[in-house]
Amino acid sequence: MNVNQLDRRKFLGSSALLTAAISSRAYAAETPQRRRVGLIGAGWYGKCDLLQLMNVEPVEVVSICDVDSQMLAEAAKLFESRQVSKQTPRTYSDYREMLAEKDLDIVLIATPDHWHALPMIAAVEAGADVYVQKPTGVDVLESKAMLDAARRTERVVQVGTQRRSTPHLIEAKQRVVDQGLLGTVAHVDIFCYYHMRAGGNPPDSAPPAHLDYEAWTGPAPMRPYNALVHPRSWRAFMEYGNGIVGDMCVHMLDLVRWQLDLGWPKRISSIGGIFVQTDSKANITDTQSALFEYDNLNVVWNHRSWGDPPDAQYPWAAILYGDKGTLKLSVNKYEFIPRGRGEKLSGEHLIETDKYPTDLADQKDWQLELHIASAIRGHMQDFLTAIDNRSRPIADIEQGHISSSACFLANNALQLGRSITFDPQTHTAVGDEEATKILKRPYRAPYQHPAG
Repeated sequence: MNVNQLDRRKFLGSSALLTAAISSRAYAAETPQRRRVGLIGAGWYGKCDLLQLMNVEPVEVVSICDVDSQMLAEAAKLFESRQVSKQTPRTYSDYREMLAEKDLDIVLIATPDHWHALPMIAAVEAGADVYVQKPTGVDVLESKAMLDAARRTERVVQVGTQRRSTPHLIEAKQRVVDQGLLGTVAHVDIFCYYHMRAGGNPPDSAPPAHLDYEAWTGPAPMRPYNALVHPRSWRAFMEYGNGIVGDMCVHMLDLVRWQLDLGWPKRISSIGGIFVQTDSKANITDTQSALFEYDNLNVVWNHRSWGDPPDAQYPWAAILYGDKGTLKLSVNKYEFIPRGRGEKLSGEHLIETDKYPTDLADQKDWQLELHIASAIRGHMQDFLTAIDNRSRPIADIEQGHISSSACFLANNALQLGRSITFDPQTHTAVGDEEATKILKRPYRAPYQHPAG
């Protein structure tokens, strides 16, 4: 065992924050009354999130909502089998009916992005604390309305930007960034080169009988149904989200903001388009760059859904460049490379299948990402602690609002063909009425935008 391994073991043993992020909670042994939980959005990540919440605390899954009746029945059966009581959760096709019961302590929201804001606002108004998937809505003022609702109701809201609860990334922050090993950081690259943009051009068709497509579309523009829309490829369309920037950039930008303690960027610009994958029905970019400008620091995003990544070991990552060294961060590992003489540091993702054997079954049955499971658990543990203390969680709705809205603004800058200087105090684009106008997307009638 080398010195670096010994130092890392000593560090891990003394790190209270890391221990808190990955340890089990003893709530059930002390408190006979289990927290009552509801899930809105019973697809892939809804299952993954709720299963990990159940792994860290034996909550009672009271109700589940989804507009896909097959998904809903599947989820009800799954959670019945997993919970201590073996009770079958109530099922709903309309989240408003579920929330009208006002019997939930916690609501998890894992819908497509265009359905994040309205259920989240309704849930806090019904008295629940909320775990909502990123990004916070689909436009800046929708996201701001979510923040305002959380503060008005004094509810705890955790956003699913779980890089802040990823054990090896917590370690990297404590060992490298907080110790000043990078020196002055003046440039950061963030990027994603996964081939994740939906391909193909399936014909439009009638939606399947088990899907209420009218309700699924909700406040978004009505598109003809086709096989890309549901259940997994809806991100191919800007009507429902913000493309790869809104999906993947938000994670890496939030990671960098947390590592370096950054707030709002002062100016945002973007270029890109559909340059290669022109045959697909998808209308999101296949190639895009964005610049997030801070004082004496540029954070630069790039994505390509085609070709090879510059570094095959880091296809989705953040690289922080300091005058004393470089820090590479991904969901799988981190590496610190000092300039000149100095010790290299590294760490890897935490796999806990020995402690949580259901992870292996969930990987097979529900596509749980094993290397992400410990991060979700840490994020859920932090959320529960914030609820207990009535405090702000690590990925509080305000932090989610900043990271998400910065990505929305990047797409707005691309649409307008110019940079946007954003004023977070007034939530307007400085000196740009056109840019201010598109901070809010129009809602399809009869739905009403929460910003009015």
